[in-house]
Amino acid sequence: LSGTPLFLLLQAALAVTLSLFTLATILSNAFVIATISQSRKLHTPANLLIASLAVTDLLVSVLVMPIWVLYTVSRTWTLGQVLCDIWLSSDITCCTASILHLCVIALDRYWAITDAVGYAKKRTKARAAGMICTAWVIAISISLPPLFWRQVKAEEVTTCSVNTDHVFYTIYSTFGAFYIPTLLLIALYGKIYVEARKRILKKSPKNAGKRLTSAHLITNSPGSESSTTALNCRAHEGSTGDSGSPAHACQVKVAVSDSLLDKKKISAARERKATKTLGIILGAYIVCWLPFFIYTLMVPICTACTFHAELFDFFTWLGYLNSLINPIIYTMSNDDFKQAFHKVIRFKCCRR
Repeated sequence: LSGTPLFLLLQAALAVTLSLFTLATILSNAFVIATISQSRKLHTPANLLIASLAVTDLLVSVLVMPIWVLYTVSRTWTLGQVLCDIWLSSDITCCTASILHLCVIALDRYWAITDAVGYAKKRTKARAAGMICTAWVIAISISLPPLFWRQVKAEEVTTCSVNTDHVFYTIYSTFGAFYIPTLLLIALYGKIYVEARKRILKKSPKNAGKRLTSAHLITNSPGSESSTTALNCRAHEGSTGDSGSPAHACQVKVAVSDSLLDKKKISAARERKATKTLGIILGAYIVCWLPFFIYTLMVPICTACTFHAELFDFFTWLGYLNSLINPIIYTMSNDDFKQAFHKVIRFKCCRR
């Protein structure tokens, strides 16, 4: 099949698809960075973490994904050993940093909701910068070891991949980059949801069945025919106008609503939104990265298993998909960010 018109057509289609995917990842994260930088309202420690996540995902899309497009399509490494080492280190570092940023954001939200008063004083840009630096230090510590045992080969290099002969490093890197952060994310978001639900339920009225009654005075209008009660009131018989009729006629329309029911509906809506957001965050992250890290962990452990390069490529690009949807999930759930984002879009369009 190699070299046939059909094969070349499939290669071209794959190259275009992956290139568009890379371009979309670059643009989405670049827009997040531009929106936060141009809107003073978004210059908060929490949004600084989101901006740093966007920078990390942007690095993935700029430093790692374009070369992966070339390597995935050609199936041969032609860029030499040195660039291979730099590329692999960048891949491991940036992807791990992206995952650890999700943990940092979750940790920030957890502290903000469980200790709102105390953490408000500690929630500074300097603290956020320290958390970001910690994520990068851990990511670099995971990506460095392969560089120490890699040896430059005399013959021409045709493949570029992490050496899977070191089982201990594979376990260390996969657990440090994915499995431990995933357990932390599940625990944090679980506690965040429980705490948020407690706060919502505390806001419900203490007196069950308490009703809110509103009355509106409507002058010279017919009575309501719905569930409202119309009460007729007239002036004293002695007070008449020139025509001998009462000076005025009025109707009081009384509307009765159950405040408890209304507040329960609002609380339920908030619960559904919180559950949906947390579910999307965790679900997208796990779906994108779990297959890749299971595959990576199985390669050095299961020596009798058969592994296909095409499957590894698919799982790798599925993991990169997380860098595309991260800016969508973490920004579209924020109303302030959506407004600022629309302003940036309108500003860009107007300038054109």
